[in-house]
Amino acid sequence: MVKAVFRVLFICTMLSSTAVGLASEDNSNAASRQSQLSQETIEEFLLFWEEKDLFVQSPTRHEKPISQVAENITVVTAKEIEDMNAHTVAEVLNRVTGVFVDFLGQDFGSISLLRIQGSQERHVLVLVDGVVWNFLGGGNAETNSIPVRIIERIEVIKGPASSAWGSSLGGVVNIITKNAGSSRAPSGLITASYGKRKTQDDSAEMSGKTGPVGYYLFAGKQESNGLRNNRFFDNYGFYAKLDVPLSRDVKFGFTTGYSYPRLSSGELPRFDLISRTTDRAFFATASLDAALSQELSLKVALNSFRHKFVQNNTVLGAGLYGAAGDLFREFIFDEETRGGNAKLVWTHGRHTAVFGAEINNGELDQTTNVGPLYQGIGVPATSVIRPGINKWAVFANDTITLGRFTVTPGIRYDDNNVTGPFTSPSLGATYKLAEKTILRTSVARGFTVPPLTFTSGGGVFLDPNPSLGPEKVWSYQAGMESGVTDYLWTKLTLFRHDMEDNLVKDKVEGKRNFSVYNNRGNIKRQGLELEAETVPFHNVSFKAGFAYVRIKPSSPSRTTVNYAYNAGVKYDDRKSFMAQLFGHYTWWDLGAENAAKYDAFIWDLNLSKKVYSWEKAKAEAEVFLTAHNLFNGFYYTFDVYKNPGRWVEAGVKFRF
Repeated sequence: MVKAVFRVLFICTMLSSTAVGLASEDNSNAASRQSQLSQETIEEFLLFWEEKDLFVQSPTRHEKPISQVAENITVVTAKEIEDMNAHTVAEVLNRVTGVFVDFLGQDFGSISLLRIQGSQERHVLVLVDGVVWNFLGGGNAETNSIPVRIIERIEVIKGPASSAWGSSLGGVVNIITKNAGSSRAPSGLITASYGKRKTQDDSAEMSGKTGPVGYYLFAGKQESNGLRNNRFFDNYGFYAKLDVPLSRDVKFGFTTGYSYPRLSSGELPRFDLISRTTDRAFFATASLDAALSQELSLKVALNSFRHKFVQNNTVLGAGLYGAAGDLFREFIFDEETRGGNAKLVWTHGRHTAVFGAEINNGELDQTTNVGPLYQGIGVPATSVIRPGINKWAVFANDTITLGRFTVTPGIRYDDNNVTGPFTSPSLGATYKLAEKTILRTSVARGFTVPPLTFTSGGGVFLDPNPSLGPEKVWSYQAGMESGVTDYLWTKLTLFRHDMEDNLVKDKVEGKRNFSVYNNRGNIKRQGLELEAETVPFHNVSFKAGFAYVRIKPSSPSRTTVNYAYNAGVKYDDRKSFMAQLFGHYTWWDLGAENAAKYDAFIWDLNLSKKVYSWEKAKAEAEVFLTAHNLFNGFYYTFDVYKNPGRWVEAGVKFRF
């Protein structure tokens, strides 16, 4: 009863966010809506956002003004990614308030774990062009296989987005790629950089139009001899996008991409091991957009994703696990997912309603190979599991504008052969309190389906538990976002996530070293986020963020507190020179067993200077320099994977 009363009170409490101005109510598409904005409103918005950032699509799976978004959302643009000279998506997300990135080494291209507001990594859904990037086997997503150069924007929803996207208890990272070109004269960017230990990141991208067909093409290569302990990383990737108008009201779209990152963690003397991973990813999408009338539009999309992840551990030779070069353990995850979705959008008066359905089939082929050490205790040299998941869903939401209010109800019904059905309702609202202040609140039910290895076993000492159910959450968020003055923007968000049926790894009675996952216990995650940013004054701007989360389990396990600070200063004359200093600090509240060390700000310095401009050809060249970990600080959650010290890279960019 108390919970029910609390939920009702929370829904009625209007406490949250702003975008500095309101957009037009015409929601036929982002381009036409944006053209309807008054110039005065656009100029106010552009104090803090580029023009393209006025609309987001992730909360309801259709473009809508950011001032009507009830969810706690952050947008990162292509320009911000380029200014920070990021090499991986994880580096970008590490600067987002409320996102906690655990780097295993923070080396060039290192593996990372993404958490949002205290969630587990399996709770965060990552999408690229609508394709789910999460592993079927482990539930998490490894983002170093996603080329950052192809990204137009990243929309991060902090908190469950299950009423729109399904299994996403912790949040959604929606990666939207760059558009195909619209001009017959091609344009593009060529980038090359070089740093310590032969660290290189070279890429080329081009967009344009040939006949009626618009295109965007990308190819890139990254490599490094490793900044610590004989690590190495290399990655090859390409991406292509085509837009084909079939008629005035119908458009066909196609995207495809491939990447092949390879990584060695180097020598690990404590474990007498050398660990290497490869991660091949290939995906393709096809879509059809049709404007059926002025009020009705339809989009149908198909996608296919193939993922092969291999982790190989061999003996180093210290005598703990056998002779040097012996196989210790190898995991091979060969995954394939195919699916499709359809979305119908109806825009009429105060309403922008979205109705959709999707269906997906995923197959996991996991092989585990072990060496002499395991075979000596009776473990088979090779074991194979081949589970699959078949799922379908229907969803609906509506954005209703009522004067200063915007209300967004949503609901989704999911069903799959692993955990059965689940219904995810949500309700959000915004209220324009003043010209530059908007309050925002939301309540949502969310879930995450267990990874297939949890239900089907796999690995060496993991028993299957086919009776596992989904992890569930009731989430409440509220806050205020305001242009306090013409020069300062602030945002405050309060959140509480009441999680049920948490997955816990238990020892198996009577079977030494064996474990099994069970739905056991509840977890409360609550805290706040605070952000502030200034308008450039004499080309100088400041940015800061703070996130705090308290994680309290119902079991006797101790309560954990995580918090993080972001701080940055930037000079950008928007003509020829940019300088940016950015610092990040995270308190992980870990025990002594990992010998972690993270009690320091890590600062990065970025400089770029235009050195040549050819106006006739619309071409220009610039040089850039990045100093990572400027003050040589320590930041690692496991002393086996220590972060590198200060290192510097420099490069050149050529635009045309």
